[in-house]
Amino acid sequence: MKMKELLLFLSCVLCVSADVLHEEIRIVGCSDSDGEDMYGLDGEEIGYADFNKQKYMYPQPSFIDPISYQEGVYEGAVANQQVCRENIKLFGKGMKDFPPEQDVPSAVMIYTRDEVEFGEENTLICHVTGFYPAPVNVSWTKNQQKVTGSSINTPYPNKDGTFTQISRLQFTPQMGDVYSCAVQHLTLTQPLTKIYEVEASARSDPGVGPSVFCAVGLTLGLLGVAAGTFFLVKGNECS
Repeated sequence: MKMKELLLFLSCVLCVSADVLHEEIRIVGCSDSDGEDMYGLDGEEIGYADFNKQKYMYPQPSFIDPISYQEGVYEGAVANQQVCRENIKLFGKGMKDFPPEQDVPSAVMIYTRDEVEFGEENTLICHVTGFYPAPVNVSWTKNQQKVTGSSINTPYPNKDGTFTQISRLQFTPQMGDVYSCAVQHLTLTQPLTKIYEVEASARSDPGVGPSVFCAVGLTLGLLGVAAGTFFLVKGNECS
């Protein structure tokens, strides 16, 4: 009996030691007019190819040691796009009778990066998740007038096969201002719109913004530990 208990204990130890500590992901995708090549770690975006600027981008927070890949990573991404488009031609012929899968965005949230203080520059974040295929388009308004200068990350894959994207808008909170982000996707007949009222928000408790940094793979469950992911890998070299 003691021998069986010992073997059971050792089996449990082996099971625990086999747990995955970190998950790395690479996404290569393309269409006739667009493409994506990105690396991620533990749900966070490490880097992606910007085919307009013709270089590899690393959207990481300033408080960590920069993480980058070896030279030639962008050239490899360009080559992968050529292969991807050739594959589209081949698979398109064989799957022309299969209707494409589509998922409406399951959640749209708008919040500030930092606690609101009137007259102090801040960032509005529009978090869109649960959609397929990618991407979405996000537009912003201030007091019902369109505003420009926003940014949006590359689509980041969720574990269920859908995507997440985050758009950001720099703003200076003033009493009474009303902002909105409108999300457009091919599954929607009209945009999904979320409203942010500066007057109401300034009196509320501090938001989730301080726990968020500009990474593509952000989910609601990771808001409190997003920065911790990078500290765990701080100083490590990426091959």
